[in-house]
Amino acid sequence: MKHKHMYDLCKSHMHSYVLAELEDGSNFDGIITGLDEEYVYFAVPIDNEVTSQMMPSMSDQRQFGWYGYGGYPGYGFPGYGFYGYPRRRFRRLVLPLAALAALSVLPWY
Repeated sequence: MKHKHMYDLCKSHMHSYVLAELEDGSNFDGIITGLDEEYVYFAVPIDNEVTSQMMPSMSDQRQFGWYGYGGYPGYGFPGYGFYGYPRRRFRRLVLPLAALAALSVLPWY
């Protein structure tokens, strides 16, 4: 019965920013991106500390004229990540539907 209730709750909040609590008491926030009979799929924000370890900071990069670094368009412009590639802001998390204990919708700013 609980499994069906959690499935319906996830389905009604598809593509919403939610706070999920697991059976072990841990919780996280993320966006529900998919759902099937056994699993729920989330896009979970990556912390700034994790992002800074994966990619160098923007202060380490320089913009060289219109074409940026190396003469290629888009390279070196602020906000476009490392050498023109967008920074990753979310990671995918797949959980068994039975592991969810509670789900709350969070405001999206």
